[in-house]
Amino acid sequence: MSEELPQPGAAGDEAAGQERSAAGERRAADADAWATAAAEDLEAEKARRRAAYGPPPGSAAEELRRLVDTVADKLSGLQAPLLGPVAGTAAQQVVRQVVQQAKAAVEPVIERNPDVFDHLAAAGGELLAAYRSAVQRQEQRWTSQEPGPRDGDPRDDEGGPDAGPGQRIDLD
Repeated sequence: MSEELPQPGAAGDEAAGQERSAAGERRAADADAWATAAAEDLEAEKARRRAAYGPPPGSAAEELRRLVDTVADKLSGLQAPLLGPVAGTAAQQVVRQVVQQAKAAVEPVIERNPDVFDHLAAAGGELLAAYRSAVQRQEQRWTSQEPGPRDGDPRDDEGGPDAGPGQRIDLD
């Protein structure tokens, strides 16, 4: 029992604490450097994509608002040469009034429910993907040389795969 433990606050204890503190600061600096480098890489990639593909589309609500504005501008700019100058002016005023009423009806809905439009856009994308998948599978069956699940079925008395309009189409 000749070994004595250093007293708290001894010089060796203080030096070890400083080393631990410096190591912790280095790890924090390394983590910050990693986060900074990752953020810089992400920004560079976003800039590259904007340059290559243009600005990314906004939310579905913003896109709907832009669509309404574009349609309104096109309708307001239409000329009615067949109706004459007096009737054309009256028709343009009616079109402007209808466009303003449509904008007034659409804007509050967009303002109150922007998330609904994002969900509808996502649902539409899913429906499109499902339809595309079904169509691609059916096209593969039509163009392949191998008989499909219904082709060559002895219960079909329609004369084979090229029987014509009476042929059954299986979409699943």
